[in-house]
Amino acid sequence: MAAGGGGGGGGGGAASPSHSLLETPTWAVATVCFVFILLGLLIEHLIHLLSHWLKKHRKTALFEAVEKLKSVLMLLGFLSLLLAILQRPISKICIPNSVAKSMLPCNRAAGSTKTTKTLQHLWTNNPGNSSTTPVFLVPSHGRHLAGGLDSSDHCNSKGRTSLISQSGISQLNNFMFVLAIMQIVYCVITMGLGRLKMNRWKSWETETQTVEYLAANDPNRFRLTTQTTFGRRHIDDCATTGPLLWIKCFFRQFFYSVAKVDYLTLRHGFIMAHLSSNNTFNFQKYIERSLEDDFKVIVGISPLMWLLVVIFLLVDVHGWNVYLWVSFLPLIIVLVVGTKLEVIVAKMALRVKNQSTVIKGSPLVQPNDNLFWFNHPPLVLTLLHFTLFMNAFEVAFFIWVTLQFGIRSCYHENVEKIVIRVVLAVMVQILCSYITLPLYALVTQMGSHYKRALLEENVMQIIKYWHSEVKKKKKNRNNKKNKNMEADDDEDIENSRREYYSSSTTPAAVSPSSNSPETSHLNRSPTLAPAAAETDDEITEEWRPPQ
Repeated sequence: MAAGGGGGGGGGGAASPSHSLLETPTWAVATVCFVFILLGLLIEHLIHLLSHWLKKHRKTALFEAVEKLKSVLMLLGFLSLLLAILQRPISKICIPNSVAKSMLPCNRAAGSTKTTKTLQHLWTNNPGNSSTTPVFLVPSHGRHLAGGLDSSDHCNSKGRTSLISQSGISQLNNFMFVLAIMQIVYCVITMGLGRLKMNRWKSWETETQTVEYLAANDPNRFRLTTQTTFGRRHIDDCATTGPLLWIKCFFRQFFYSVAKVDYLTLRHGFIMAHLSSNNTFNFQKYIERSLEDDFKVIVGISPLMWLLVVIFLLVDVHGWNVYLWVSFLPLIIVLVVGTKLEVIVAKMALRVKNQSTVIKGSPLVQPNDNLFWFNHPPLVLTLLHFTLFMNAFEVAFFIWVTLQFGIRSCYHENVEKIVIRVVLAVMVQILCSYITLPLYALVTQMGSHYKRALLEENVMQIIKYWHSEVKKKKKNRNNKKNKNMEADDDEDIENSRREYYSSSTTPAAVSPSSNSPETSHLNRSPTLAPAAAETDDEITEEWRPPQ
């Protein structure tokens, strides 16, 4: 309350008062509005040009990734709109003071924040001295002075505290925007650096069409499995199974993780398994198209990941150091995934050795889903998506806290922890881009089934058109068949009705000589004489009076 009173009395010297649009010059309002509208139209036009270029060059997967990016931006717009509309009602939700002081991200009463407490005391008792007011304390008090006087007075009158102030809602909105942008930027950087690393695969693919390569991989040439380059690289009697194999593969991923012999051998195995020895197939282009399909998956933020954001914000309690331990999780996942991919290549080499000690031509690996976790190769992409999101969250949180509260805020009171988190984020970015992503792009093609990117874009369009035409023809055929069935049903119903009525009159016709009272009580009943069927005589009706 002292701060509120002091702010009212000395606000003229402490800080410039806030003005509403009623007290703002029209040229200022028009200028700001014009700039924001211009920026929005410019961004929209750039996205439209990018989409048009991708469609023109038949980059369907990247075009779908841009569409998903637009959906993420649209979601952010809806969230921002909801927060802007509901910030005042939310800020008027009151909670007990004891609950408001629990699970705080900053410990205001701790001894390690004596400087912060002293500066807060100076702010409270001497607000006119604006020159000594630290920048990183302005947001917290600005939340009380500028954003939520009405909500604070509303809850203070009840002896309670506001659930979250209007300024706090605005800060939360800023954090979600920074997180979404960092997720997109991180994915683009990772895919860009990974593609840059995989550029040398083009020369390897070109080499497969040379005479030297065809001569070195003569299909009529017999060799020992251990004498091949692929066998010498992966087959080691000292580390074939168990922990030794994992340890060897763990260190191998840091030193020439994707070798030329691995690329050529896995390419040969893929072609023999799915394309029946089509040696002209461009395996490198196929991997590029597969990565484009994967990019449209990882560029978005799934509902599960938004739920993780909520959980991380919940456990961000002072003293728990959750964010420090969570920062190690992306590094662990990247290292484990990279090791697993190297183990898959080594196991394929060992299977070749176990099948035969002598091979004819090139070593032939057998793609199979049972080499992957839970027989599910797409699980690797899910783990990479989670890793990129976790890393983007770490960087986004650091940027948001630094810009929103300053580098000397309570979030950064432990410099060593901040340095560790930043170094881990950079390390994960490098490992994921230059090691794990190329390994993933190559090894995940070794599943039992090929991906949709196996076909060229024009072939895919032809197959889709053919499939749609077949569906239309089948639908028309079913419609005609249904109409014919309906007509047959109507005819059957009509015939059944006629048979019913004809059968209801046959007792007297079948037994015309019967004098039974049960069958002769009808006043008029048509009698079909058997002889009438054999002659041309007219069918007559007999009158039988009741007895």
